[in-house]
Amino acid sequence: MTQVLLVEDDRNLREALQDNLVSEGYQVTAAPTAAAARAAFNAQRFDVVVLDLMLPDGDGYTLCRELRAAGAPSRILMLTARTLEEDLVRGFESGADDYLAKPYRLRELLARVAALARRAAAAGPPTHRFGAYVLDEAARTLTGGQGAVPLTKTELDVLLVLVRAAGAVRSRDEILDAVWGAGVMVDPHTVDNFVGSLKRKLPGDGFRISTVRGVGFRFDRE
Repeated sequence: MTQVLLVEDDRNLREALQDNLVSEGYQVTAAPTAAAARAAFNAQRFDVVVLDLMLPDGDGYTLCRELRAAGAPSRILMLTARTLEEDLVRGFESGADDYLAKPYRLRELLARVAALARRAAAAGPPTHRFGAYVLDEAARTLTGGQGAVPLTKTELDVLLVLVRAAGAVRSRDEILDAVWGAGVMVDPHTVDNFVGSLKRKLPGDGFRISTVRGVGFRFDRE
């Protein structure tokens, strides 16, 4: 089922759009803020992101750039009341795949989401390459020069969070929310144990998992 992340701060509009998207057969996660969108994105992969430009804790341009910098393969539809040419250009430069001005017609929005969903399905889940390793999201496998690398489910989930955000720091709380679920009571230092295990199981050159003191962890390709 196509996974859609809907980022919209207006409650009435968000709930109406979510209902219509669900009626079209999509699995929808709704986020009212940029922070909620980041947490949702860290927790799972989305095929399509419907992104409002104006958010209470930031703007869609910045969030879109962050998702692209983290290697997000999602197709992004940006919604905005801004219709100047420079605003459209800025949206596409931020990484948006499509742009729809408010007020929009519901049928047009659904048609654009469907088009982006088809493009996402054709592309398939991403494959990440670093050093001698290949991380296949669809198969949930990691292979190296000596064949399959035996990772536990949680180790693989932690690695996915770090690799998807390559070059950016992920805090312990962000990793906990993404892997164990928001609100689940887990000792934050549990993350350290799993990162330590990954470092032992993944020797080699071309990448590095670093501890950023007082913040969290960062995955870098070298």
